[in-house]
Amino acid sequence: MTYDLAGKRIYVTGHRGMVGSALVRRLKEENPAEIVTVGREEVDLIDQVAVNVWMAQAKPDAVFVPAAKVGGILANDTYPADFLYDNLMIAANVIHAAYHVGVEKLLFLGSSCIYPKHADQPITEDALFTGPLEPTNEWYAIAKIAGIKLCQAYRKQHGVDFISAMPTNLYGPGDNFDLEKSHVIPALIRKAHEAKVSGAKNMEIWGSGTPRREFLHVDDCADALVHLMTVYSDHEHVNVGSGEDLPIEELARLVMKVVGFDGGLTKDTSKPDGTPRKLMSAEKIRALGWKPSISFEEGLEEAYAWYLANTETARGMA
Repeated sequence: MTYDLAGKRIYVTGHRGMVGSALVRRLKEENPAEIVTVGREEVDLIDQVAVNVWMAQAKPDAVFVPAAKVGGILANDTYPADFLYDNLMIAANVIHAAYHVGVEKLLFLGSSCIYPKHADQPITEDALFTGPLEPTNEWYAIAKIAGIKLCQAYRKQHGVDFISAMPTNLYGPGDNFDLEKSHVIPALIRKAHEAKVSGAKNMEIWGSGTPRREFLHVDDCADALVHLMTVYSDHEHVNVGSGEDLPIEELARLVMKVVGFDGGLTKDTSKPDGTPRKLMSAEKIRALGWKPSISFEEGLEEAYAWYLANTETARGMA
């Protein structure tokens, strides 16, 4: 059975964020679907009462839940209580309210950090709970695991069509380039650009440069999420990724090429590497008929162009 989004009233949480804004762009193609959004200044998703009242008034047919408090290794390690509490509340409040107002279908967006630090590669969906998490982001991971389990619990107890998707590391337009809060690609783009502009001889990266990471352009992710919303209905979460990975050092050199910085690369080995490798299996989503369409270098060029066009905003995004 498929779920047709045409003509539906669709609520996208976190519509100003990178994933939320990409979803809004993608959903505009599902004409004549009605896209519903609300800003944090009107409804704070951490506030249960506010969420319940707004959802009862909005009465969406379908809900995407990409809203989250996000950040890289430094932010996760520095603000563990914020990452755990805020993300727990967002998941619990939105999922519970969606059930009470009769939402037909909901898709909760998790994160690849839900998997064990030393999971077998590539990581299949059934690797969840098979080992300890990466300590630097376990708080965020636990909140995301709770969101998955909430969807499964409401599905089991109440028969609702709530599903979950686990995206790999995302990048693209709307990313956060604040060096204290950003993920690796925006951090590298900003570092390479500033090194280029200042005429620096070298650019520094954290750690050994050997950990391998997988990346997916946010517009590809949005396309995958819409695809899952229309074709998938089951309790198990679905990985959303490119199916390919590369070492951080190779990534840094590719970013330097895209930015046009021809200096050297140094490594601060006093900084943590994080998980040695994190490549998710794409077998399940490929079997559902989806694959990415944006090449990695093309995606990096687009991300850098967006950064250049939005430098001041991008540097201080919360």
